[in-house]
Amino acid sequence: MIDSGRVLELFDVRTEDERALAMIEGSRLLDQNGYEYLLTLDRDTPVVFQCHHGIRSQSAAEYCLREQGFRNLYNLQGGIDAWSVLVDPSVPRY
Repeated sequence: MIDSGRVLELFDVRTEDERALAMIEGSRLLDQNGYEYLLTLDRDTPVVFQCHHGIRSQSAAEYCLREQGFRNLYNLQGGIDAWSVLVDPSVPRY
């Protein structure tokens, strides 16, 4: 999706400590500020959630679909760990 040039929002649902270990460039931490920003987005905006292995981010996507009315949600399957292996090996694994 990123390589296609498609406009999207990428939210990292991990902790700040985890994010300090490894992060995907252009992602936004889903802390209070990130959540407030998320709520300002058009509900058709493509939103991708990511965590370490894809479990917490799946929960975040499901919540935003059910509770906040977003319609174009994605979960980065395998999380940042899979990203490090399959997309960008410069992102450290932990």
